[in-house]
Amino acid sequence: MKVGGTTISIVSDGTYLIDGGSLFGQVPRSFWEQQIKPDRKNRVKVGLNCLLIQTPTKNILVDSGMGSKLLAKHRDTHGLNGNKLLKGLKKEGLTARDIDILILTHLHFDHCGGCTKLDRSGTPVPTFTKAKVMVQRSCWEEANDPLERSRSLFDKEDFAPLEESGALSLLDGDSEIVPGVKTKVTNGHSQGHQIVLVEAGSERIAYLGDLIPTPYHVPLESISAYDHSPNVTLEAKREIVKMAIDGGWLLVFGHALDPRAGYIEQRNGRSQLFPVEV
Repeated sequence: MKVGGTTISIVSDGTYLIDGGSLFGQVPRSFWEQQIKPDRKNRVKVGLNCLLIQTPTKNILVDSGMGSKLLAKHRDTHGLNGNKLLKGLKKEGLTARDIDILILTHLHFDHCGGCTKLDRSGTPVPTFTKAKVMVQRSCWEEANDPLERSRSLFDKEDFAPLEESGALSLLDGDSEIVPGVKTKVTNGHSQGHQIVLVEAGSERIAYLGDLIPTPYHVPLESISAYDHSPNVTLEAKREIVKMAIDGGWLLVFGHALDPRAGYIEQRNGRSQLFPVEV
């Protein structure tokens, strides 16, 4: 999607499998399996979607997928078909060195694993060597000292090298990254979880991270069991869905396969998604 001097693209790091019950929380399987079919282990396939924002002066990447460090482990546990991000960027005419800013919605391994890679000695180092990496301070603090319930969702090798290299930039609340690109803190899914809002010409685009990970999570009651504070997620979803309907925002979902983006309209008291290819 090109609007004025800004180009918006979804770049995928691949797909993986996640437990369907965990993904949909309190929504019964008898409901969610009508929309997305699980395998014999009760896992459903989801995408690893990243957002590329190319302004006249900056190449901005939002999230980085799982990356390549633990391909074998994630292939066994999550059926990972990943490590596609750099190939996707190449199709857009870019390399890792061309990324100026990397915004992370949060620091769970499926959103920031691609931030680092292993060098020849097996040491994790930043993948995007010229990028300033932006994440909320409260998110950073949680990731470095997580509670038992969320400990398995963080891997310090994904993000510790960012601080060591000087690439890390901690944000405190809603921020303007460059003109037309802002972050908005939602919390809920994790401490300091943020979404990214882009306004380019007449278009308004929101990358939702794990606030609304798939189109099947647009209904307010659909909240992942992984969420740190489900009721905080609920209130943030209510606000963003209303914003999308009232303002005509295009929503981009972090874990959708098809459709990966769409507009929401209110029909008969229910929110209905109209898919768009990005």
